[in-house]
Amino acid sequence: MSAAGLGVCVALAFAGLACLALSLDRHHRAVLRRPLPRGRARPLRAAGWAGLGLSFYAAVALAGWNFGPVQAVGAVTAAALGVALCLAYRPGWLRPAAVAALPLAAACLPFALAA
Repeated sequence: MSAAGLGVCVALAFAGLACLALSLDRHHRAVLRRPLPRGRARPLRAAGWAGLGLSFYAAVALAGWNFGPVQAVGAVTAAALGVALCLAYRPGWLRPAAVAALPLAAACLPFALAA
């Protein structure tokens, strides 16, 4: 898998894990400085799991079934480290970073498909 393919997988996993983190009241308060509204947790969880699923699908599509799942686990691990560091040191940066991860994944996708 190329570096662009890895970028797609990590960016999608980062956005998914950030959504899952924001679906928890504690992290939502740390990032947005307000409590989690009643109806927002379920859509954030759905978006988070969708991001993780897309990351897995991209890894398998780009690297095949032999190495794709291994690549997906590595991408989720790298993304989890990024989300954890962001929550620990700069919680306010999590939301903009997660929003920026989606266009980054879209920008890397043509390069990953060409490789």
